[in-house]
Amino acid sequence: MVIAAGDTFRAAAVEQLQIWGDRAGVPVLTAPEGSDPASLAFDAMEKAQADGADLLMIDTAGRLQNRADLMEELAKIVRVIRKKDASAPHNTLLVLDATTGQNALSQVETFQKLADVSGLVMTKLDGTAKGGVLVALADKFGLPIHAIGVGEQIDDLAPFDPEDFAAALTGLERA
Repeated sequence: MVIAAGDTFRAAAVEQLQIWGDRAGVPVLTAPEGSDPASLAFDAMEKAQADGADLLMIDTAGRLQNRADLMEELAKIVRVIRKKDASAPHNTLLVLDATTGQNALSQVETFQKLADVSGLVMTKLDGTAKGGVLVALADKFGLPIHAIGVGEQIDDLAPFDPEDFAAALTGLERA
């Protein structure tokens, strides 16, 4: 496995990925601050192929769908990695903040058109947001929910369990 730190404009994001990469024993490919994220993605694909890695995770900067410049940056990453592998990206997980609420519907719609989103992850379910929009997203877009986050520790990102989620969402105890 190889991780590419594609948020090249926020040093703290790169540092955080390096910490988690070290903890997991996974190399993290970085680029100088302000570098082109698409170029880093291309280099990461070359490294992953050269190393025989079975998985390359490219972490990109967070962005809102109404920021045309950032959405074009994401589109460029997709175009560039498709030069190395026409079928890439093989999976694109959209990580959503549970506090986003109904705005998540337009986010998923926009990101799915641009980057072929294949699954969802919802974070920040440890606060007041319950993430009920996740049900609507999965239903409307036919996307699997891969994981939910309830904190900032490694064990706080858990595989999605629909029964546990429904119980938490409704406040009912699971049978």
